[in-house]
Amino acid sequence: MKSTTKNILMFALVIILIVSPLLILKDAEFGGADGQAEEVIAEINPDYEPWFSPIIEPASGEIESLLFSIQAAIGAGVIGYFLGYGKGKKATTSHM
Repeated sequence: MKSTTKNILMFALVIILIVSPLLILKDAEFGGADGQAEEVIAEINPDYEPWFSPIIEPASGEIESLLFSIQAAIGAGVIGYFLGYGKGKKATTSHM
């Protein structure tokens, strides 16, 4: 199988893995650290008002976690790319 075909299939699989939970888990509930922090802040200072509100509110905590994970993966990919690029560039210039 050509590497281009493999890359397209892998990309399609990643898209399916990202989109399927959004479609399957529409009414799922999950309480994360943000919700716990809100509760503690409300106990400490009942008059506290948040500085801003989210532009888009995810349907559930799982979707919020998925979006955060995707953001972290993209960030790690970008950092890994530039580290690899720098190391590869350094390796090619040292062989000249």
